Amino acid sequence: MAAALETFINHGVEILQGGKGRSLFTTRDFKEGEKLLEENPYVLCQFSWNIAYGYSACDFCMRPLESAEENVRRLAAKPDVILPHPECDKTRKTVQVVCPHCAVAYCSPNCRDQAWNQYHETICQRVLGGNPNHPLEKLNEAWKVMHYPPETASIMLLVRILASMIQSKERDDLKSQLMKLCHHTVNDEDMIAHKLLGKEFENQLEQLRELTIKALDTSQISEFLTPEGFRSLFALMGRNGQGIGTSSFSVWVENVANNLIDDDSTNELIDALYLDMENESGDFLNNEGSGLYTVQSSANHSCKPNSQPTFPYANSTLVLVAMQDLKANEEVYISYLDECALSRSRHSRRKILKDNYLFLCNCLRCEEEMEQPDLTSEDEESMDED
Repeated sequence: MAAALETFINHGVEILQGGKGRSLFTTRDFKEGEKLLEENPYVLCQFSWNIAYGYSACDFCMRPLESAEENVRRLAAKPDVILPHPECDKTRKTVQVVCPHCAVAYCSPNCRDQAWNQYHETICQRVLGGNPNHPLEKLNEAWKVMHYPPETASIMLLVRILASMIQSKERDDLKSQLMKLCHHTVNDEDMIAHKLLGKEFENQLEQLRELTIKALDTSQISEFLTPEGFRSLFALMGRNGQGIGTSSFSVWVENVANNLIDDDSTNELIDALYLDMENESGDFLNNEGSGLYTVQSSANHSCKPNSQPTFPYANSTLVLVAMQDLKANEEVYISYLDECALSRSRHSRRKILKDNYLFLCNCLRCEEEMEQPDLTSEDEESMDED
C-alpha cells in the first residue's frame, strides 16, 4: 500500500485529513482531460454471479480472457458472428495461463505470479476443477444465495483482503492502513450490512463470519474475525469498493474508432450487435467486479464532480481524469452516483446517497437546488402525468 501512495503523490494529488475525514486535493494545476492519478487496486475480485454466468476475466486484473468475437457471440447468442478488423482485438490468448493447482485463469504469467505472491497461495484450493466441499466454495455459495444480481460486492473480496494480510511480510503496517479506512460507526456498519444482505443481515453476517473462519488460518488476523472486526471489514468492502467493468468487445469497438475505420457496414454491424446483446443479456454486458483503491476511495462525492474514474486499459487500472480545469490545493470530487442518478432531482439524489452511502449531500449543486420541493423524480413524473 505504501508503493501505491508514492505512485499517486507523484501524479500531483494528496490525501489530507480534515473535517470531512480523508479528502483528496490537488498539489498543482490541472487542465481538463488531464490524468490526476493512475492507481491499481490493493485487491479486487470479480463478482460471484458474474463468474457463474460465464463472464471470463483474469482473476488478478479482470482483463477479459475472451476474444471480442467470442464475447459478442456469447452475449448475443449468435455463434456464427464474425467480426471484421481482427487487428482491433487486443486479447492475447497465447499468453493466458492458469494456476497449475486449481486452474484459476489469468491473462499472463505476471498476473498469476502477483496473485500467488499476494493472496492466492493462501486461498488456492489445489484441486483441479474445484472442490464443492471446500470451505471457500461453501462461503461463496452462501454469499450468492444472500446477494443476487445486480451485484454490488463480493465476499471473496473480503477473503482476499484477509489472505493478503496473512501472506504479507509487513502485516502490521497493512493492518494499520486498513484500520484507517475502517472508520464507520456501529450504526453505519449495520446499515451497510443491511443494504447488502437484507432484513436477515445479522444472522447472515454471522454465518459468513463462521464460514470465513473455517476457510482461513485466522491466527494472524484474529482481530478481523471477531464479530466487531468482521463487521467493520464487511462495511469497508461495501462502502469503499469501486465497481470495475471490462469488455473485450468494447475494446474492439474503441480501437475501430481510434483507427478511423468509419465504413457504413462496420458501424451498422456494431449497432446491430449491441442491440442483439442487449436483447439477449440485458444490461449485463461486462465482466463486473469491485476493487479496493486506497487513494481514489479518499475522494469525496459531489453531484457536480470535477473528476471522473475511468478504466482505459481494459483491466482494473483506474485513471482519475479531470473533468474541468483545476487549481492547486483544490479538492478533488467524484460522483458516487451513475449518470442516470445524477440527472434526477436533488431530493432523489440525496435519498439514494443516504440509503447507499449514509450521508446527506450538501455539495455545491445540492446547495444551489435547495429551493426544489422535497419530491423524488418519480413523484415529479407522477405530478406531470396528472
